[in-house]
Amino acid sequence: MKFTDLGLAEPILRAVREQGYDTPTPIQAQAIPAVLAGGDLLAGAQTGTGKTAGFTLPLLQRLSSTPPARDARGRIAIRALILTPTRELAAQVEESVRSYGKYLKLSSMVMFGGVGMQPQIDRLRQGVDILVATPGRLLDHQQQGTLDLSHVQILVLDEADRMLDMGFIHDIRKVLALLPPQRQNLLFSATFSDEIKALADRLLNRPALIEVARRNATADTIAQKVIPVGRDKKKELLAHLIRSGDWHQVLVFTRMKHGANRLAEYLNDHGISAMAIHGNKSQGARTKALAEFKAGTLQVLVATDIAARGIDIDQLPHVVNFELPNVPEDYVHRIGRTGRAGAPGQALSLVCLDEEIFLADIEKLIKRAIPRETVPGFEPPPGERAEPIVLGRMTIGVGGARRGGGGGRPGGGHPDTRRDAPKPAARPPQPARREGTALQGQPSRHGGAPRHDRVGAGHATQPAPHGQPHGRRDAPRPGPRLTQPKR
Repeated sequence: MKFTDLGLAEPILRAVREQGYDTPTPIQAQAIPAVLAGGDLLAGAQTGTGKTAGFTLPLLQRLSSTPPARDARGRIAIRALILTPTRELAAQVEESVRSYGKYLKLSSMVMFGGVGMQPQIDRLRQGVDILVATPGRLLDHQQQGTLDLSHVQILVLDEADRMLDMGFIHDIRKVLALLPPQRQNLLFSATFSDEIKALADRLLNRPALIEVARRNATADTIAQKVIPVGRDKKKELLAHLIRSGDWHQVLVFTRMKHGANRLAEYLNDHGISAMAIHGNKSQGARTKALAEFKAGTLQVLVATDIAARGIDIDQLPHVVNFELPNVPEDYVHRIGRTGRAGAPGQALSLVCLDEEIFLADIEKLIKRAIPRETVPGFEPPPGERAEPIVLGRMTIGVGGARRGGGGGRPGGGHPDTRRDAPKPAARPPQPARREGTALQGQPSRHGGAPRHDRVGAGHATQPAPHGQPHGRRDAPRPGPRLTQPKR
């Protein structure tokens, strides 16, 4: 199949050709016709498979085929809203919107925190067709009366699984209350957790379901390897690998922000250019580091999981887990930064004895053993024993014991997530609800389990006709997270 077979307009096809693309990825080949048909969509594909173009191209097509909407003052009104969990991803998506829509008479803007609001307010006053935003800054504008979402026709939740992990469910509820009840809803997610399914059942109306890769799978184009290493030799080993392999573009992951800072300082002190990005860095510093890394002038980018969302670099050759994540799904997201869209990539994990519990969880999730290879001189020393790992208020002990506070995810939640995620406002006590309820205890529209029209590889099922009420469901009220912890 070619892009020309998908029913896209010539101005869009021209922009796609200029980007060097001719053949759609599996998620694009299935999602584009489904979105063009006008129905709701629940789409899952692992990172790096082209999800962004899967919703951007048909969104541009649908908006360009109808006249722009106008607000009460005659300005162009927002018709498409794309929500993303992080600033970097928001910027990346809006860049794709501009690239693919360069020959269309559509306007777009990106909106996120960490920068001044006034330039965003000025841009909104000029009129915008497509808004890409993070939930927090979007609600800031709404509270100040600078944003009108009453004309939105298409809502996209991108990286929906990460938004739930970061605690954005409360903000999502508030945003839904601002939107027209009749609209097209597109939910894209790298994984299909039970929480995502619950959200989809409340938000989507008889959606088409696309899942082009098995859940929590890693791309076959990524060569994965584990290197056992002594606890105190990790930094030295990383510098050795970069020098001996003559690596010039390496994305390195740490669990904690302070660890990212210390590692970047160590690499710079040893003649390897490196910068760290995480939630405590200013937006200017994050943008500068990412731009230099993409341009190839920065050799190593050290990142926490949250800050790395939105890093989309063609043919990124190397990803290194300097520290394994304590949440196994994050391993899939991390290494998915390489091996994108069919390109080869290498993912190395430097694993000390303390992290064997994390490695076991990861291998169980991806249903495969990761090959191990030692580097002479850096092996764990004889007699070294595993020690407990302290992550914020949580201690992960030897043998798998987990103690202390944490989030609702396995292992107490991701430490960087808890620090980067917006804190929900104080709420009055809520009545007890059944575990697994979504969007504040509203009854299922379908009277039972989620109903989906499956779209499998090699065939397409027409989504249900558009036009039934969507999303708002009588303005959801603040409430508990999707899945309540067991008492």
